[in-house]
Amino acid sequence: MNKTLRYGLIALALLAVFGTGALILGRKPAASNESKAGANPVMAVTLVKPELQNWPQTLQANGPIAAWQEGIVSAETGGLRIMALHADVGDVVKRGQLLAELAQDSVNADLRKYEAALASARASLAQARADAERARLVKGSGAISEQQISSYLITEQTAQANVDSAQAQLDAQRVVLARTRVTAVDDGVISSRSATLGKVVSSGEELYRLVRQNRFEWRAELDAQQLPRVRPGQSALITTPGGEQIRGKVRIAAPTLATDTSRAVVYVSLPVGSSARAGMYASGRIELGEQPALSVPQSTVVLRDGFSYAFELGADMHVTRRKLSIGRRQADRIEVLAGLSPQAQLVANGAAFLADGDLVSVKSAAKEKP
Repeated sequence: MNKTLRYGLIALALLAVFGTGALILGRKPAASNESKAGANPVMAVTLVKPELQNWPQTLQANGPIAAWQEGIVSAETGGLRIMALHADVGDVVKRGQLLAELAQDSVNADLRKYEAALASARASLAQARADAERARLVKGSGAISEQQISSYLITEQTAQANVDSAQAQLDAQRVVLARTRVTAVDDGVISSRSATLGKVVSSGEELYRLVRQNRFEWRAELDAQQLPRVRPGQSALITTPGGEQIRGKVRIAAPTLATDTSRAVVYVSLPVGSSARAGMYASGRIELGEQPALSVPQSTVVLRDGFSYAFELGADMHVTRRKLSIGRRQADRIEVLAGLSPQAQLVANGAAFLADGDLVSVKSAAKEKP
């Protein structure tokens, strides 16, 4: 092989090598552009911003529902039989309304005896007064001795005392007669009845028990940290075991805490006619007033590993996972105590399917509330 042919082959080899390199170098930017163009968004999302709203401060509590005050209707006289009952459990009664009657036979007999004793005492007084008046007329004339005159005057005074005593006994017996009619001590609803027809009662024995003025109250139990925040007149919302919500008002807070539980009772008055009944155990909240709260829709918050997160959209359309400190809840919104700025753009829906740094596209922005 001559030198000319050898140099030609070498030149062709070099051209082949340089041409292949040029092709490879020329294709690198195209591949890079192709990779960049192939990075597709993970999902299309809607955005929402946190809102600053005035939310009520509340204290959650539990406690029983009880009567505001109870009235006990007792027998005021003893040894008499119940002859009639005019009220039962659940009846709404008025003050002074007849509830039961006791037998009056023996009481009326004693009443007639005392009336007769009074009549006799009055007759004796009339005789004594006549004798005393005559004694006063002849006093100093010597017709009757001074000792006899004094005796007539003393007899008159004694007869007057006997009349007063008989009158007092008659009045007392009339009181006993009136007590055979057992009446309601106040307006209210009968909550229990221990009276039985035909039973012989003793003095002071309970016959009925009533809820005064048909008023009930919720006795919320709070701890020592919560108690100083409660004031009379604050509103409360109670939920009964049946699911009904009743609006009440704080009447008073107990001045002391129970030594065994270290909890105090707050008395919340409930409206008359509500479904609340004594003996129910209800939950509720006491409203302390309003304060600003930065809140987000519940759908933006994701729970992972026991912590709450939200995904914030950056300028490069990638999302950043933000760890949140959660506070109160109201309807479908959650208060954010820390972890977000008011200007943050958050993923409104589908945040549970995202990871930190994912690329997303914006489908539509959530309209701000007026």
